[in-house]
Amino acid sequence: MTSTVSLDTTLHVRDTCLCLHAQRAARALARRFDGALRPVGLTNGQFSLLNALNGGRPAPMSLVAATLGADRTTLTAALKPLVREGLAEISVDPDDHRARRVALTAAGQDRLAAALPLWAAVHAALETELADPERARLDLLTLSALPAPAAPSATTEGPSR
Repeated sequence: MTSTVSLDTTLHVRDTCLCLHAQRAARALARRFDGALRPVGLTNGQFSLLNALNGGRPAPMSLVAATLGADRTTLTAALKPLVREGLAEISVDPDDHRARRVALTAAGQDRLAAALPLWAAVHAALETELADPERARLDLLTLSALPAPAAPSATTEGPSR
């Protein structure tokens, strides 16, 4: 049996889906910040990662991943180009040899310092385009803090195939 979804339903989802609108907003923001940070050789993700590492001492990978809202595998992949460029370094955790810590190098601190005025200019310009920048920030923080839903049970049926 073939199921169909009405055009009205499709348009309703397109116009109201928070996930779709968050993805579109994230892409638009990423393009703006990527363009601004290009002169210092960083993407917006790399800037955020360098900023997360700017704590003065090596941080546990799990803490950095949580700060960025990423999983460890994604963090490890994001760190590779920064480590290759000498902007970050990974070391063994002295308290737990199975764990790793990551730190900003002096070159990473210099790159972050060079990027900060570029980020600040784009950020300030974006805030002038928002009706209520503080409310937007609070809404985004609220969404990012929502707990992940429990996995569906084995008895839950998925879409028809």
